[in-house]
Amino acid sequence: MGVLVASDLDRTLIYSDRALALGVPDRLAPRLLCVEVYQGRPLSFMTERAAGLLADLARQTRFVPTTTRTPEQYERVSLPGPTPGRAPEYAICANGGQLLVDGEPDRDWRAEITARIAAGSVPLEEVVRRLALCADPEWTHKRRVADELFAYLVVERAALPEGWLAELTGWCAERGWAVSLQGRKVYAVPAPLTKSAALEEVVRRSGATTVLAAGDSLLDADLLLAADAGWRPGHGELADSGWTAPGVTALDEVGVTAGEEIVRRFLAGATAGRAVPVRAGAPGR
Repeated sequence: MGVLVASDLDRTLIYSDRALALGVPDRLAPRLLCVEVYQGRPLSFMTERAAGLLADLARQTRFVPTTTRTPEQYERVSLPGPTPGRAPEYAICANGGQLLVDGEPDRDWRAEITARIAAGSVPLEEVVRRLALCADPEWTHKRRVADELFAYLVVERAALPEGWLAELTGWCAERGWAVSLQGRKVYAVPAPLTKSAALEEVVRRSGATTVLAAGDSLLDADLLLAADAGWRPGHGELADSGWTAPGVTALDEVGVTAGEEIVRRFLAGATAGRAVPVRAGAPGR
């Protein structure tokens, strides 16, 4: 399979009930398929049509789920595919900090990315302390560390003080960390910890000749830049900031219908990718 598809999950391919954005009368709403259950409750969805298209895509390409979720959070998601219950050959979790191979964490990659973080960023503990000091309990619901790699807050977004995010972003940047606001979560991530770094490793191992990608947040920008062609939905951090780049298509669709359109674009791009040369400078080539 010469075509590799690397896609973000939350708010790109799969959507919580809050993020569905079904802006049509109820009788016209698309049928939905639940793809994640947590503590007995349905949590994330795709349209049924998107699910069928994704199964076709996984048959025709090497599909690589690429997410900021930890492996444990990722394993709750049951994506449609050609073989029900079978894990994709590769999956990228923890924003590139974990590379799963046939569902199992790859120790060599974890050691490599840990060394890169140590060389390029201040320790996680320093950032965790900063978050504890600057995150007011009045609008902070949770403070979490993910996989001993990065930290995030769950906040009341509307209550964030003016300038707080910019100040945190600047403080982190001086110390080799990046900040991203996604929905109600504020992520602080070491700069070397990127989805594109893990993608490059998957390309090297798989020998893929064409890479397609999609994502909605600032943490997906490097992933989109590393692909031969990419798509972003009409919602999310990238859309809100007007971010664009050569080879990246900004879609008009928002919510779960954007997820369906992205899979449709992947299928069309996979057909084209098998017939045309890759863009110069794509990862691993």
